[in-house]
Amino acid sequence: MELQGLDYNTTREKIRLKAYGRNIQQLVEKCLTLPTKEERQKFAEEIITIMKRATPQSQQPQKDRMAVLWYHLALMSNFQLDIDYPYPIVHEDKMATPPDRIVYTNKRHMPIKHYGRLLFEMFNHLKTMSAGPARDALVQTTAGQMQRSLQMWGLATADKEKVASDLARFTDGVIQVDPQDLKLDSAGGSKKRKKKK
Repeated sequence: MELQGLDYNTTREKIRLKAYGRNIQQLVEKCLTLPTKEERQKFAEEIITIMKRATPQSQQPQKDRMAVLWYHLALMSNFQLDIDYPYPIVHEDKMATPPDRIVYTNKRHMPIKHYGRLLFEMFNHLKTMSAGPARDALVQTTAGQMQRSLQMWGLATADKEKVASDLARFTDGVIQVDPQDLKLDSAGGSKKRKKKK
């Protein structure tokens, strides 16, 4: 059964910005047909006032909000509206241009990604340190972080033997630690000494 005279949205032309509704879209289309630039300018300013009232919930600052409204007006007119815009309007084609590719600046090689760049910096620092209590403390701290990294990545080999082996491997054999000497707890990380009262 076909009813004459009924106008459904499915048969109408698509609106460009659904947030403002079909009525404002029709006002924009009417504005496009006005003969003089002065008439179009005045009509466009009225449309902006209506658009502003139609979206009172906007959290943007007043200046930014007005720039967005004017851009939306240009967008709804398919950038065909010949008026003096109070804000610069970027054409849709230029906005669709993808940004330039960001060049990754870290070119240093990391053989094991789950340890991350900072741990490899620690390995390099440990290689240059002379033996003593400061290096021993840093070895314990580094070993604790290594165990946490292994556990965070879900690797089953987060034990003392693996940590000691990797310490020797990534410090080019400078740091040789007996796995039993590593003070790591079951949750990962080095054990903290309790303060005596």
